[in-house]
Amino acid sequence: MHNAAFRALGLDWTYELLDVPPGEVPGALNGLRRPGVAGANVTIPHKQAVMEHMDALDPEAVRARAVNTIVRDGERLVGSNTDIAAIRSAIASVGVEPKGANVVIFGAGGSARAAAVALDGAHVTFVARRPDEIDVPGSAIGWDDASLHVLVRGADLLVNATPLGRRDEMPIRPGALPRDGAVVDLVYVKGGTPLVRKARSLGLRTADGWEILLAQGARSFELWTGRPAPVSAMRETLQP
Repeated sequence: MHNAAFRALGLDWTYELLDVPPGEVPGALNGLRRPGVAGANVTIPHKQAVMEHMDALDPEAVRARAVNTIVRDGERLVGSNTDIAAIRSAIASVGVEPKGANVVIFGAGGSARAAAVALDGAHVTFVARRPDEIDVPGSAIGWDDASLHVLVRGADLLVNATPLGRRDEMPIRPGALPRDGAVVDLVYVKGGTPLVRKARSLGLRTADGWEILLAQGARSFELWTGRPAPVSAMRETLQP
Protein backbone atom coordinates (compact mmCIF):
# COMPACT_ATOMS: atom_id res chain seq x y z
CA MET A 1 0.00 0.00 0.00
CA HIS A 2 2.84 2.43 0.76
CA ASN A 3 4.68 1.67 -2.46
CA ALA A 4 1.42 2.32 -4.33
CA ALA A 5 1.13 5.63 -2.49
CA PHE A 6 4.69 6.60 -3.39
CA ARG A 7 4.01 5.82 -7.06
CA ALA A 8 0.77 7.80 -7.01
CA LEU A 9 2.62 10.91 -5.84
CA GLY A 10 5.70 10.35 -7.99
CA LEU A 11 8.00 9.84 -5.00
CA ASP A 12 11.17 7.82 -5.57
CA TRP A 13 10.71 6.01 -2.25
CA THR A 14 10.43 2.31 -1.34
CA TYR A 15 8.79 0.52 1.56
CA GLU A 16 10.57 -2.70 2.52
CA LEU A 17 10.00 -5.53 4.98
CA LEU A 18 12.64 -6.02 7.67
CA ASP A 19 12.38 -9.24 9.67
CA VAL A 20 14.05 -8.30 12.96
CA PRO A 21 14.61 -10.91 15.70
CA PRO A 22 14.08 -9.52 19.24
CA GLY A 23 17.79 -9.40 20.05
CA GLU A 24 18.52 -7.28 16.97
CA VAL A 25 16.07 -4.43 17.63
CA PRO A 26 18.71 -1.86 18.76
CA GLY A 27 20.84 -2.44 15.68
CA ALA A 28 17.87 -2.23 13.35
CA LEU A 29 16.78 1.04 14.92
CA ASN A 30 20.26 2.52 14.55
CA GLY A 31 19.97 1.73 10.86
CA LEU A 32 16.93 4.00 10.69
CA ARG A 33 19.08 7.00 11.63
CA ARG A 34 20.89 6.91 8.28
CA PRO A 35 20.27 9.67 5.71
CA GLY A 36 17.79 8.53 3.12
CA VAL A 37 15.59 6.70 5.64
CA ALA A 38 12.28 8.39 6.51
CA GLY A 39 11.15 5.98 9.20
CA ALA A 40 9.42 2.66 9.74
CA ASN A 41 6.36 0.84 10.92
CA VAL A 42 6.65 -1.52 13.89
CA THR A 43 4.54 -4.60 14.44
CA ILE A 44 4.33 -7.42 16.98
CA PRO A 45 6.31 -8.31 19.01
CA HIS A 46 8.33 -5.06 19.02
CA LYS A 47 5.80 -2.29 19.73
CA GLN A 48 6.86 -1.93 23.36
CA ALA A 49 10.52 -2.90 22.95
CA VAL A 50 11.34 -0.04 20.60
CA MET A 51 10.11 2.65 23.00
CA GLU A 52 13.23 2.83 25.14
CA HIS A 53 15.30 3.50 22.02
CA MET A 54 13.27 6.52 20.84
CA ASP A 55 14.57 10.06 21.27
CA ALA A 56 11.00 11.35 21.60
CA LEU A 57 7.51 9.91 21.89
CA ASP A 58 4.19 11.46 20.99
CA PRO A 59 1.68 11.65 23.86
CA GLU A 60 -0.66 8.95 22.55
CA ALA A 61 2.21 6.49 22.12
CA VAL A 62 3.09 7.16 25.75
CA ARG A 63 -0.50 6.54 26.83
CA ALA A 64 -0.70 3.30 24.84
CA ARG A 65 2.82 2.29 25.83
CA ALA A 66 3.28 1.14 22.25
CA VAL A 67 4.87 2.53 19.09
CA ASN A 68 3.83 1.42 15.61
CA THR A 69 5.34 4.26 13.57
CA ILE A 70 8.84 5.77 13.72
CA VAL A 71 9.82 9.00 12.01
CA ARG A 72 13.45 10.03 11.50
CA ASP A 73 13.96 13.71 12.38
CA GLY A 74 17.60 14.42 11.59
CA GLU A 75 19.46 11.91 13.75
CA ARG A 76 16.54 11.59 16.17
CA LEU A 77 13.88 8.91 16.09
CA VAL A 78 10.36 9.93 17.09
CA GLY A 79 7.87 7.22 18.07
CA SER A 80 4.17 7.56 17.31
CA ASN A 81 1.08 5.38 17.43
CA THR A 82 -1.17 5.68 14.41
CA ASP A 83 -3.20 2.64 15.45
CA ILE A 84 -5.10 4.79 17.96
CA ALA A 85 -6.66 7.17 15.44
CA ALA A 86 -7.44 4.27 13.10
CA ILE A 87 -9.16 2.26 15.83
CA ARG A 88 -11.01 5.36 17.01
CA SER A 89 -12.40 5.75 13.49
CA ALA A 90 -13.48 2.09 13.41
CA ILE A 91 -15.25 2.45 16.75
CA ALA A 92 -17.14 5.47 15.45
CA SER A 93 -18.10 3.55 12.29
CA VAL A 94 -19.92 0.89 14.35
CA GLY A 95 -21.79 3.54 16.32
CA VAL A 96 -20.24 3.01 19.76
CA GLU A 97 -19.79 6.01 22.06
CA PRO A 98 -16.83 5.12 24.28
CA LYS A 99 -17.82 7.06 27.36
CA GLY A 100 -19.52 4.64 29.76
CA ALA A 101 -19.50 1.74 27.29
CA ASN A 102 -18.77 -1.81 28.46
CA VAL A 103 -15.92 -3.11 26.32
CA VAL A 104 -14.07 -6.42 26.18
CA ILE A 105 -10.67 -6.45 24.48
CA PHE A 106 -9.05 -9.75 23.54
CA GLY A 107 -5.30 -9.35 24.01
CA ALA A 108 -3.01 -7.13 26.07
CA GLY A 109 -0.27 -6.18 23.61
CA GLY A 110 0.39 -2.96 21.73
CA SER A 111 -2.76 -3.07 19.60
CA ALA A 112 -4.91 -3.83 22.63
CA ARG A 113 -3.41 -0.88 24.49
CA ALA A 114 -4.01 1.36 21.49
CA ALA A 115 -7.63 0.25 21.46
CA ALA A 116 -7.94 1.14 25.15
CA VAL A 117 -6.62 4.66 24.49
CA ALA A 118 -9.09 5.04 21.62
CA LEU A 119 -11.84 3.95 24.06
CA ASP A 120 -11.09 6.64 26.64
CA GLY A 121 -13.97 6.76 29.13
CA ALA A 122 -15.13 3.17 28.57
CA HIS A 123 -15.19 0.36 31.13
CA VAL A 124 -12.59 -2.00 29.66
CA THR A 125 -11.89 -5.64 30.48
CA PHE A 126 -8.82 -7.21 28.89
CA VAL A 127 -8.67 -10.95 28.21
CA ALA A 128 -5.11 -12.30 28.34
CA ARG A 129 -3.18 -15.54 28.80
CA ARG A 130 -1.55 -14.30 32.01
CA PRO A 131 -3.82 -11.58 33.41
CA ASP A 132 -1.95 -11.35 36.72
CA GLU A 133 1.28 -10.39 34.93
CA ILE A 134 0.05 -7.47 32.84
CA ASP A 135 -0.36 -3.79 33.62
CA VAL A 136 -3.28 -2.44 31.60
CA PRO A 137 -5.69 0.51 31.93
CA GLY A 138 -8.62 -1.60 33.05
CA SER A 139 -9.41 -4.95 34.62
CA ALA A 140 -8.00 -8.19 33.23
CA ILE A 141 -9.20 -11.79 33.22
CA GLY A 142 -7.88 -15.03 31.75
CA TRP A 143 -9.25 -16.93 28.79
CA ASP A 144 -10.46 -19.61 31.16
CA ASP A 145 -12.28 -17.20 33.49
CA ALA A 146 -15.84 -18.33 34.18
CA SER A 147 -17.18 -14.81 33.64
CA LEU A 148 -15.75 -14.40 30.12
CA HIS A 149 -18.77 -15.43 28.08
CA VAL A 150 -21.20 -13.45 30.22
CA LEU A 151 -19.02 -10.33 29.93
CA VAL A 152 -18.76 -10.61 26.15
CA ARG A 153 -22.44 -11.40 25.76
CA GLY A 154 -23.39 -8.19 27.56
CA ALA A 155 -20.68 -5.98 26.04
CA ASP A 156 -21.40 -2.88 24.00
CA LEU A 157 -18.24 -3.61 22.04
CA LEU A 158 -15.90 -6.55 21.53
CA VAL A 159 -12.42 -5.82 20.14
CA ASN A 160 -10.14 -8.61 18.97
CA ALA A 161 -6.53 -7.40 19.27
CA THR A 162 -4.91 -10.83 19.09
CA PRO A 163 -3.64 -12.72 16.01
CA LEU A 164 -6.42 -15.27 16.56
CA GLY A 165 -8.72 -15.56 13.60
CA ARG A 166 -6.30 -15.45 10.69
CA ARG A 167 -7.44 -18.90 9.66
CA ASP A 168 -10.58 -20.76 10.67
CA GLU A 169 -10.50 -20.37 14.43
CA MET A 170 -12.58 -17.93 16.46
CA PRO A 171 -11.35 -16.47 19.74
CA ILE A 172 -14.73 -17.19 21.36
CA ARG A 173 -17.67 -19.45 20.65
CA PRO A 174 -20.35 -17.89 18.41
CA GLY A 175 -23.07 -18.12 21.05
CA ALA A 176 -21.13 -15.78 23.32
CA LEU A 177 -20.90 -12.86 20.90
CA PRO A 178 -22.39 -9.55 22.09
CA ARG A 179 -26.17 -9.71 22.24
CA ASP A 180 -26.76 -6.18 20.95
CA GLY A 181 -23.26 -4.76 20.70
CA ALA A 182 -20.64 -4.35 18.00
CA VAL A 183 -17.49 -6.22 16.98
CA VAL A 184 -14.19 -4.72 15.81
CA ASP A 185 -11.50 -7.16 14.67
CA LEU A 186 -8.01 -5.76 14.09
CA VAL A 187 -7.00 -8.86 12.12
CA TYR A 188 -7.22 -8.41 8.35
CA VAL A 189 -8.23 -11.43 6.30
CA LYS A 190 -9.71 -11.47 2.80
CA GLY A 191 -13.48 -11.68 3.14
CA GLY A 192 -13.34 -10.97 6.87
CA THR A 193 -12.20 -13.11 9.77
CA PRO A 194 -14.44 -15.91 11.07
CA LEU A 195 -15.31 -13.62 13.98
CA VAL A 196 -16.41 -10.78 11.69
CA ARG A 197 -18.28 -13.07 9.31
CA LYS A 198 -20.20 -14.69 12.15
CA ALA A 199 -20.98 -11.33 13.76
CA ARG A 200 -22.28 -10.01 10.46
CA SER A 201 -24.47 -13.08 9.98
CA LEU A 202 -26.04 -12.31 13.36
CA GLY A 203 -26.77 -8.74 12.32
CA LEU A 204 -24.15 -7.16 14.57
CA ARG A 205 -22.35 -3.98 13.56
CA THR A 206 -18.76 -4.80 12.56
CA ALA A 207 -15.49 -3.26 11.45
CA ASP A 208 -12.61 -5.38 10.22
CA GLY A 209 -8.89 -4.92 10.02
CA TRP A 210 -8.71 -3.74 6.41
CA GLU A 211 -10.05 -0.25 7.05
CA ILE A 212 -7.99 0.01 10.25
CA LEU A 213 -4.86 -1.04 8.35
CA LEU A 214 -5.59 1.57 5.68
CA ALA A 215 -6.28 4.37 8.16
CA GLN A 216 -3.18 3.79 10.26
CA GLY A 217 -1.09 3.41 7.11
CA ALA A 218 -2.36 6.69 5.69
CA ARG A 219 -1.44 8.50 8.89
CA SER A 220 2.03 6.89 8.88
CA PHE A 221 2.52 8.02 5.28
CA GLU A 222 1.66 11.60 6.23
CA LEU A 223 4.08 11.56 9.14
CA TRP A 224 6.93 10.35 6.93
CA THR A 225 6.31 12.52 3.87
CA GLY A 226 4.54 15.61 5.22
CA ARG A 227 2.01 15.17 2.40
CA PRO A 228 -1.63 14.02 2.35
CA ALA A 229 -1.87 10.30 1.72
CA PRO A 230 -3.38 9.18 -1.61
CA VAL A 231 -5.93 7.02 0.19
CA SER A 232 -7.71 5.85 -2.97
CA ALA A 233 -4.49 4.37 -4.40
CA MET A 234 -3.71 2.74 -1.06
CA ARG A 235 -7.22 1.31 -0.77
CA GLU A 236 -7.13 -0.09 -4.30
CA THR A 237 -3.92 -1.97 -3.51
CA LEU A 238 -5.34 -3.33 -0.26
CA GLN A 239 -8.74 -4.24 -1.70
CA PRO A 240 -9.55 -7.68 -0.21
